[in-house]
Amino acid sequence: MPVNNRIAESQPEIAAWRQHLHANPEILYDVVDTAEFVAGKLREFGCDEVVTGIGRTGVVGLIHGRGGPGGPAIGLRADMDALPVVEETGLDYASGRPGAMHACGHDGHTAMLLGAARSLAESRAFDGTVALIFQPAEEGGAGAKAMMDDGLFARWPIGRVYGMHNLPGMAVGKFGVRAGPIMASTDEFIITVQGRGGHAALPHSTVDPIPVAAALVQALQTIAGRNADPLKSLVVSVTQVHAGFAHNIIPDTAVVSGTVRSLDPAMRDLAEERLRGIAAGICAAHGAGVDIDFDRNYPITINDAAEADFCTAVAAEIVGAANVDPDAAPMMAGEDFSYMLEEKPGAYVFIGNGDSATLHSPTYDFSDDAIAFGASFWVRLAERALTRD
Repeated sequence: MPVNNRIAESQPEIAAWRQHLHANPEILYDVVDTAEFVAGKLREFGCDEVVTGIGRTGVVGLIHGRGGPGGPAIGLRADMDALPVVEETGLDYASGRPGAMHACGHDGHTAMLLGAARSLAESRAFDGTVALIFQPAEEGGAGAKAMMDDGLFARWPIGRVYGMHNLPGMAVGKFGVRAGPIMASTDEFIITVQGRGGHAALPHSTVDPIPVAAALVQALQTIAGRNADPLKSLVVSVTQVHAGFAHNIIPDTAVVSGTVRSLDPAMRDLAEERLRGIAAGICAAHGAGVDIDFDRNYPITINDAAEADFCTAVAAEIVGAANVDPDAAPMMAGEDFSYMLEEKPGAYVFIGNGDSATLHSPTYDFSDDAIAFGASFWVRLAERALTRD
């Protein structure tokens, strides 16, 4: 089955939906207008049930197959939120909301799933139920978990769940997937060095937290460079250092913060253990106190092996096996779809976005040429998954 004919014919209309969403971005859970747009389209398509307000602003649409309600159910998820980025694309449909931009392609993800929803509602060429999951707050707000905590899987008997994300640098018309870890865990740390401030001309009467913080920045790099197995992925990034407020005053405190990312649970544990040990040791050596806040954020996104193989086969039916990478390189970015995959078997798939700017760039744009491929993939996956059951 190549690209779905109905979707191919509707591509300009779906692209218009996408561009409307791009021009009207909303951040985190404040996706009120986006959720209203999505829910309105789902009702227009004739979905059997449309529920709003799941996980604050999430939307779930249900489409029953030819046998009606009952039977197995699968979930297809798209994220709706934008980023706090000032857009620099100059596009006719550029963001009309200052300080907000769809710089990660969630507008495209939402539009592709809407396009698939209309086709599935028209054809119903499957047995069971497709749950269309439109999620807020993927960008740091754990919207997936919020929807789960609000009864997403308890209210509807979703057996398996699937997600998709565009990938700049991968050609349009190509897909990538892999069994096992495909996106990293994303933990955050804040190390507060507790010194003793004073006059800059009298450093001997102080415990200067700034050189302690500088030593910390250097030492934390040894976690990935000298403590981690070099054949396993681990990234420790210091992204902020804050200290002081005047030229002639040594401050009381300095704050070092950043992220830890891993594709391996053991490396994740190692990184936290070593970070705590290094921070405590260096501060003690300088006579400073320390407060360590290590926040375990999104888990590792781990694809079920059988479901990854299944998605590979489905994508090959759309674009041909030569255009599907079954062993795509994982990314060290995080993804809250990981929470769903901790609860249910499923897989997370990459779709090519062509030679675009990188994700989260102020010059990024989702490629409308990818719409027909992504929406067709969703339709075929639903038909195959529910026939397979």
